[in-house]
Amino acid sequence: MTSDNSEISVLIVEDNPDNQQLATWILEDEGFRVTCADTAESGLELLEREAFNIVLMDISLPGMDGKEATRVIRSNPRFANLPILALTAHAVQGERESIEACGVSGLVTKPVDEDELLTRIRELL
Repeated sequence: MTSDNSEISVLIVEDNPDNQQLATWILEDEGFRVTCADTAESGLELLEREAFNIVLMDISLPGMDGKEATRVIRSNPRFANLPILALTAHAVQGERESIEACGVSGLVTKPVDEDELLTRIRELL
């Protein structure tokens, strides 16, 4: 049984199609509206054009990485309170601090655990 999340719009910035698909399935199963971007640059463009309730940001992206994209988002006062959940396979100790320092609201490690992802999203919304 899914709760009504149909008014909640999620932007997934993720360059790996399999990871995009998995996150989309998990979120759409819960009734969220999902939009995907495969680069930080296209994610930033989407943020300028559409309203999102939360961003799932892959950290290892081609071109601008997720940390830099998060800093760009945070530099805009309009997005000061936008939850940004970092998704990373690189959660070693030093890297975790570096990711958190760029302004993310939370961090989930890959491979993504469905329950953990949904719990973190609910906490941030």
